[in-house]
Amino acid sequence: MTGPLPRRLATPVAVTLLALTAMLTTEEPAHAAADRVRLGSASDVTRPSWQGPAFTMNGDGGVVPDTMTRAIDAIRGSTGDLDVVVLAGSAPTSGSATPECDTVMALAGVNSCTTWTLSTASDAGNAQLNADVRNAEFVYFAGGDQCRYSAWKGTPLEASVESVVAKGGGSGGGSAGTHINSSIVYDACKGSVTSAEALTAPYRSTVTFTTGMFNWPNYANTVNDSHFVTRDRMGRTMAFVARAIKDGLTTNGAAWGVGVEQGGGSLFIDKNGLATEYGQSAYIVLGDHQPEQATPGKALTFSNYKIWRLAPGSTFDFRNRPSCGYYRRSVTNGTADANLYNGTAESCGPTGGAGLGETEPNDSRSSANDVTALTSPLTMTGSMQSSIDRDYFKFSLNSGQSGSIQCAIPSSYDADLYLLDANGSTQARSVNNGAGAAESLSFTRTASGAASYYVDLQAYSGSGPETYTCTLTKS
Repeated sequence: MTGPLPRRLATPVAVTLLALTAMLTTEEPAHAAADRVRLGSASDVTRPSWQGPAFTMNGDGGVVPDTMTRAIDAIRGSTGDLDVVVLAGSAPTSGSATPECDTVMALAGVNSCTTWTLSTASDAGNAQLNADVRNAEFVYFAGGDQCRYSAWKGTPLEASVESVVAKGGGSGGGSAGTHINSSIVYDACKGSVTSAEALTAPYRSTVTFTTGMFNWPNYANTVNDSHFVTRDRMGRTMAFVARAIKDGLTTNGAAWGVGVEQGGGSLFIDKNGLATEYGQSAYIVLGDHQPEQATPGKALTFSNYKIWRLAPGSTFDFRNRPSCGYYRRSVTNGTADANLYNGTAESCGPTGGAGLGETEPNDSRSSANDVTALTSPLTMTGSMQSSIDRDYFKFSLNSGQSGSIQCAIPSSYDADLYLLDANGSTQARSVNNGAGAAESLSFTRTASGAASYYVDLQAYSGSGPETYTCTLTKS
């Protein structure tokens, strides 16, 4: 028989099995409803104004009492009480059902703490949930899975959390909850990634980001990471920073990785953007230029990351991000430099040579500040006091001598660097885009004899009193 076989007649048992199968495949089991547990007062605090915002970024999932206390006191102005909401993507696997609220309720100044466990993204539209969040003064994201949290982007819950910060409250979290509070979120929606994997293949499928969710004041262009030293995550944060720059996820051509260690590590950030580290070390990783190599199928190459190590008690100003005090590390063809977590910080003043702060007016070659007599390497400091400011420094080079200039620019303005000869002709320039973008150039004098040259640093956009630092090295 070469044609199709005749259809077998269904037996009563077969009919029953088919019906059961149809029922199982068409009736989806209902997911567990969003779960709410409230501790403390059943009524929310009412108050006309709050003194935040304030934020806590923790290295692991638990609440850190020291930074949570600081956030509570900052928001309430050290008087009265406030309400806290904890958001979780899943229930704890053991112990208390409300571990974060158990810790929070033991702190002074807390009226209530409500834990919400949400099992699906649709729970983010729950009316009672959003009422609780909007009536709270601090929202804490529990540890777990940041992919679940990123699914709340564009939902009423996102808007509710943002309303808390906007009224002078705060936000924070631990582990996954730390990730979701940066402006660029490594969401891990396709699985986690190690440092080695991210450096050798920065475009592998497990390196995925969510952007445009929370953009907290003074915290732009950041990508957070947690469990930082224990799980050796410096390398992957370097890859995240490179990807953020290459993919245009930042607003100024630079990206800042923020890595917090576990075991009580916590970064408290006040309303002015000043961060203080508690418990363990944290690391700030700046990429301020395009990666030399970051493409699918190839390992990462990125030179001269600037890394700040924040020991407990150290501070970092996210509003006026510093342009000194870092050490440098690079990645070459997927291999990072040794000793990523410690380094000798580059001085915030002159080292090995001399320095000169600008004296206005120095807005032309004829009025340039003269650094000719200073020993190399030398530093030149100043600020772009207006959007049309130009600062000139005069120096000399001998025949065959090279000069390299590196300028660290604060995040409040964009400045461009030019090297001019005695006639005012441009010999070299560096015009990287974006406020805070570093500038650097080098030049070798090939003509005979010595000659004068001029550093010309020009305001491109923005201005302010924050200090730039240009280092001139002759060789």
